Amino acid sequence: MELTREEEKLLKGEGGESLAIAYRILLAIGEATEAQKLIPVKWAHLSGVNYNTIGDSGTDFLEKFSRGATVAIRTTINPMGFDESKTPNLPDEFIRKQMSIVSSYRMLGTTTSFTCIPYEIFDIPEKGTPVSFAESNAAVFSNSILGLLTNRESALSALASSITGKSPYSNLLLEKFRHAKVTIKPDYNLATELDYGLLGYFAGNTVRDNCIAVDICKEKLDTMKAKALSAAIGTSGSCGLFTKREDRQQEVISCGKEEVIAIKDQLNTAEDGDLIALGSPQLGLKELHILADSIEGKRLTKRCLVFCARAVYNESARTGLIDRIEHAGAEFMCDSCICLTPLITRTDFDSVITNSIKAAYYLNNSNRIGVSLKDLKTIVKEYAN
Repeated sequence: MELTREEEKLLKGEGGESLAIAYRILLAIGEATEAQKLIPVKWAHLSGVNYNTIGDSGTDFLEKFSRGATVAIRTTINPMGFDESKTPNLPDEFIRKQMSIVSSYRMLGTTTSFTCIPYEIFDIPEKGTPVSFAESNAAVFSNSILGLLTNRESALSALASSITGKSPYSNLLLEKFRHAKVTIKPDYNLATELDYGLLGYFAGNTVRDNCIAVDICKEKLDTMKAKALSAAIGTSGSCGLFTKREDRQQEVISCGKEEVIAIKDQLNTAEDGDLIALGSPQLGLKELHILADSIEGKRLTKRCLVFCARAVYNESARTGLIDRIEHAGAEFMCDSCICLTPLITRTDFDSVITNSIKAAYYLNNSNRIGVSLKDLKTIVKEYAN
């Protein structure tokens, strides 16, 4: 991979050790992906914020790295492990290490957004703008729905891009890689967000490629369904982009009722649950409006945690939306997400009810908690009166 003279100097340490580390990361990735050069990116979104995700080694690395670096571009960050505005019933050790991570990101100069849906909160660059997104649902959604250009970045590669303002010019940043070779065709009725999540999980798990085509009309996707599809694709595989079917000669793989039942059998591991958990990805304004309208005048019969970004919460509070949902008995958690949160463990819950395929995957495999998968309309119908 060719570097400019300035990049060579920074790689050798003339800008400090943290910047040199960032360039070494990008150089290694660039060589692995056959990139010819680095190109500027406008925005980085970082994962690796929750202590349960990066552990002690990641926490120690960030503490040292942040002492000698500052972000060069807009940099937003993923959810952490709990809501900072509340007193969490968590081990002191977890809280201390989580806040050490937060302190490191603040020292780097990131926007401490604590959200996995930056595309719903921040101004979106124009179509075709290169960015560096590590959060899988954000990468898939931004590529597929918004027309931004990003690879499925790792926590380290997106961090390196945030410091340098650059990314290797490879894979989904190149037009030639943004065309699918395989089309997934749904052969069942797509009605709810859960239907789209099941389709996305099948697609991501079936096609091991950067890009897949999904035989649906993207223009008719509302935000909830688009997020469910994107998050599920990102959960089950390495794909970073879904497109329309472009070529009638493409290989077509059917996703029918049999395939959907198999996925549900894998992820739907409980008939019922002790807790309703909504927000993986975090809920945005449109979804909060849907939730508020659906439970208007009703009362939830089970404890319900709603995970959303603080920016969304604050905006919703100003319009009375939060009051409407809380009046039905729901509780809000900002800054955090269902996935890998220490707020939901087997100590307190045997099983959880959710409409999220991504949440179901992580609750089953990481939290070791049973999951009852239901779409939002069904959840409200069965657990609110």
